[in-house]
Amino acid sequence: MAAYELFYWPGLQGRGEFVRLAFEEAGVAYRDVAKDGSVAEVADGFGNVDLATPPFAPPFLKHGKRVIGQTAAILLYLGDRHGLAPKAETGRLWTHQLQLTIGDVVTEAHDTHHPIASRLYYEDQMPEAKRRAEDFCRQRMPKFLGWFETVLERNANGRGHLVGARVTYAELSLFQLVAGLSYAFPKASRRVLQKTSRVAALAEAVAARPRIAAYLASERRIPFNELGIFRRYPELDL
Repeated sequence: MAAYELFYWPGLQGRGEFVRLAFEEAGVAYRDVAKDGSVAEVADGFGNVDLATPPFAPPFLKHGKRVIGQTAAILLYLGDRHGLAPKAETGRLWTHQLQLTIGDVVTEAHDTHHPIASRLYYEDQMPEAKRRAEDFCRQRMPKFLGWFETVLERNANGRGHLVGARVTYAELSLFQLVAGLSYAFPKASRRVLQKTSRVAALAEAVAARPRIAAYLASERRIPFNELGIFRRYPELDL
């Protein structure tokens, strides 16, 4: 079987972390090119994807002749192959929908510190960032996490799962989302999680899973930092 190669920028959890968590939970060997290789190898791998259907940006996954871009698409592929998604089509599509919604929150969290342009430094857009972060903390974060709380509540027989009664990549990703929000907005996220107890409990349960707990305690887990998607700027934590 061909080896998995994950391409993402070095030193960052970013969107690549959602894919790493799936690999770790499934116990599947993979090569994290940014950590096992070099920046040059990541750039070279990205620049030399000579395909009619090239990925727009990292993360992307190489598996044999397949090259798959976009976090949600990578997880859709891995979930089906490694038992991290339901076998039935309806369940697979629902899991994919959950992941796409998590992707929406991730984008909005990123845009709190880069509301004008990604190419500009945070310091170049601080007034706009403060306005964007206020809306995110007061309106968007509660709305998104409240929706996931509703999903958990309605899956009454799922024993704290989003889909069915087994862990899928959506649960792993929701854990990562909660961890990121708790790092970037400790005060705001604490208030929201007090009102979304099922989401908080799910995040704790995922963190305690043996393979995930071992990964989180290892050097393979890149710490959150102010170069990634989730950045801690105290002035934005309302």
